[in-house]
Amino acid sequence: MSEYQYYEFAAIDRPLTRTEMAELRAVSTRAVIMPASFTNHYEWGDLKADPAEWMRRYFDAFVYLANWCSCHVSLRLPKAVFRNAELDAFTRSAALSVESSDSHWIVSWMLEESEDCDRFAEDDGSGWMRRLIPLRDELMRGDLRPLYLGWLAAGNALHDDVLEPEVPCGLADLSPAQQALVEFLEIDPDLLEAASMNSAAATSLHDETLPISTWLDTWQTADMEDVLKTIALGRGQEAERQVKSRYAAWLKAQRPASSGAARRQVAELRELAQSAAAARRAREAQAHAKREAERRQKREAELRRIMDSPDKYWKAASEQASRGSASGYEKTVSLLKVLAEGYALVAGPDAFDRQLRRFLVPHAKRAALLRRLAEAGLWSG
Repeated sequence: MSEYQYYEFAAIDRPLTRTEMAELRAVSTRAVIMPASFTNHYEWGDLKADPAEWMRRYFDAFVYLANWCSCHVSLRLPKAVFRNAELDAFTRSAALSVESSDSHWIVSWMLEESEDCDRFAEDDGSGWMRRLIPLRDELMRGDLRPLYLGWLAAGNALHDDVLEPEVPCGLADLSPAQQALVEFLEIDPDLLEAASMNSAAATSLHDETLPISTWLDTWQTADMEDVLKTIALGRGQEAERQVKSRYAAWLKAQRPASSGAARRQVAELRELAQSAAAARRAREAQAHAKREAERRQKREAELRRIMDSPDKYWKAASEQASRGSASGYEKTVSLLKVLAEGYALVAGPDAFDRQLRRFLVPHAKRAALLRRLAEAGLWSG
């Protein structure tokens, strides 16, 4: 199997300039390059550039996937979104890293080596950017769950005595993008359930609970005038970024940073995960038993309908046997299996055996049919 690598970058806060697009084109003649994105895949070569450098210079999001069972997502955030202390506890994980520049944080989540080879044989990487990019807005609004998930993704690499970060609210009710991150990093669902036991419900930030007018009331007239001047000067995208950034900062201030629960050691999380796994298996077994009971009930109802007029099934089986072909014999056996189930349910196997002997009288010389019936356990000669 040849190597396969997928690269996708996205520019969110501002589009690429023509000069920047030309710089990217000089690196790759085959890539799809647009003002808001760069996409390419490689089966024999590789990107002739450093993705980290591109994130520093051009882009706000990056997704990478390789068919040797590795994947990576990075998001660039304005420096004002987080203080260093807020990030420090989460980055003590092999699956999460944070790079700092004068103006931005670049947060990266990594799955270095997956055991699910089938996933990477089938996944071309093209759908992940759309699913994961909402994480950036969530982080800018103060949602720390993506960071906690990055810490948790380290799994077995974490030492037993390591303390978890403060548990963010809403860990038991992840957003679609956060659920995609769990899937992307292959986070153990039982470990996630264990971690969520200390997580309070997420605080609602919908308009009906925090109207945007409440935020606008916090603005000074001079600040609003500055935004309007920026728009009037033809710099509407810059004004939009400023407004969105201020709104995100305000929303973040309304959100509790954590659940306030006591932090646990990794060893305790693992014990809780084992309990969660046992409970999950019990639920799955119960659900399986329920589905089986429903399947049996449906099957029994179907067999009882068949047994209301079994003669037409015997007739159909005889017609198929009379064809004297392999396909006809296979259909005969299939029909007789249904009849055997029906007789076992309503009259008993002896009744089926008596009817089968009568059925075989005109077909007794069909050795191939008899052999098939014997192999199906319907006839012993």
